[in-house]
Parts: sequence; C-alpha cells; structure tokens
Amino acid sequence: MSSIEYAYTYPRELEKAKAEQWPILIPVGTMEYHSAHCPFGCDTLAAMGLVREIAKKVDCVVMPPVWYGAASYAVGGPEKNSLHVDCDTLEQYMYCILKSLFKAGFTRNIHIFICHQTEDYNPQSLACMKAARKLIFEYLEETGGTGWWGNNDNAEFYSQLFEKDNPWNWIRTHGPLKTKRDYLKEFKGDHAGKWECSYLEALYPGSIKLDRLSETDDWFAQSAVEMDVELGKRHTEARVKHFLQEIGRDDLC
Repeated sequence: MSSIEYAYTYPRELEKAKAEQWPILIPVGTMEYHSAHCPFGCDTLAAMGLVREIAKKVDCVVMPPVWYGAASYAVGGPEKNSLHVDCDTLEQYMYCILKSLFKAGFTRNIHIFICHQTEDYNPQSLACMKAARKLIFEYLEETGGTGWWGNNDNAEFYSQLFEKDNPWNWIRTHGPLKTKRDYLKEFKGDHAGKWECSYLEALYPGSIKLDRLSETDDWFAQSAVEMDVELGKRHTEARVKHFLQEIGRDDLC
C-alpha cells in the first residue's frame, strides 16, 4: 500500500492522494480515566490503531488524531484527571478541520473514527456528525445555490442515497462498536474491561497493566482479567473488513 500520514507527507504525494480521491481517515478520541490499568489516551490510541490497520489494506491519508474530546465526567470527576472538551467546542474544532479539507479540495471520502462511548448520538459522535453535516449543507448552497436540493437536477437524489457520491456520504462517522450490526455480533462494549482491553492490547502490546487492577475497585474494570488478545485481533479484523466493504473494496477483505 502507498498510504500516507498527513503530518509526514510532502505536497507531491498529497496532491496524488487528492487527485485519486483516497479515503481521508481522522481518528478522534479522548483523554479519559480508564481505571488503574489503562492509559488515559486509550480511546484515541484505539482509533489510531484501527486507522493504521486500515491503511495497510487500502491507499488512504491518515490524519493526525484528535486527542482531546467530549470525554465528560461520567466515569469520574476531574480529580480522576480526565480532560473534557465541551461538545460545542469539539463541534467547532471538527468543523474547522473539515472545512479546511474541503477548501484544499478534499470534498469526498472523508471518514471520522470515534472510539469513545459505544452508542451513537452521544456528545462525541453528535459533535462530529453535526460538524460534518453543517459543512456539507454550507458547501452545497455555496456551489449549487439556494434551492440546490429542490432543483430538478436532483430528481434522482433518493435513488442514489447510498452511493458514495451522495452528499450525505461525503463525510462519514464510524462509531466505536455498533453492536447491533452483524459484523460485530461477537463483540460487546465496555469501558476498560475485557472487550476494550482485548482490543487495545492487540493493537498496542504491553499497554494494559493487569497487575495494577488490585489498586482499584472500579466495577467497570474488573472484567479486564478476562482480556484475550486473540479476541482483540478478531475485533480489529472485523472492523477493518467492514470498513473496506463500506467503501466498496471487498476485494481487499
């Protein structure tokens, strides 16, 4: 693969990626308390690891990660050292990144990978989704004029709803687990427990310090003793395969 990381890339290579509309992959995470045995950057590291595994399979542009997100203080208060960014601030930050990409000519095939909170429609996902859709609406009005959707040229809009070039698919968010989907029926969601630790340890061997579990009685962390690296590898492979299918690269699965 010829995948590139934006931060280490030169103009010639980036212009090639732009001309060929390579997928743009943006990892988004948090700096959040994950009990005594997990690093604070757990969510961001997980998103980064997934994106880099995808980059081994298909030519793409790997963007620098967004380390700080809408962590909230749901797991513990600020004394637990989580760093929380208000979701409205995160939305504006993501909007600025996406808008810059659009201005540069990357107006298709942008993918945001979120590894925080297992359900859609929580603050982190909403901030990214809203930033994306706000930008798309603005861009379409600027380029197609007011009433762009109602124009007869868009009569086939709904018949092409799931096509890559449909505006709603120009920027896509990929949530953490989406356990209702077939490709993830085997995998569950948790926070610093068996499932998350298996996934992170598979991506970053040595990152989980199980010997430190005795330092805490956090209920959500206790299942970490069941961590299974092979399970984590299967989880990673399933997510990579699903992404390749979503972008129409079944041949690489």
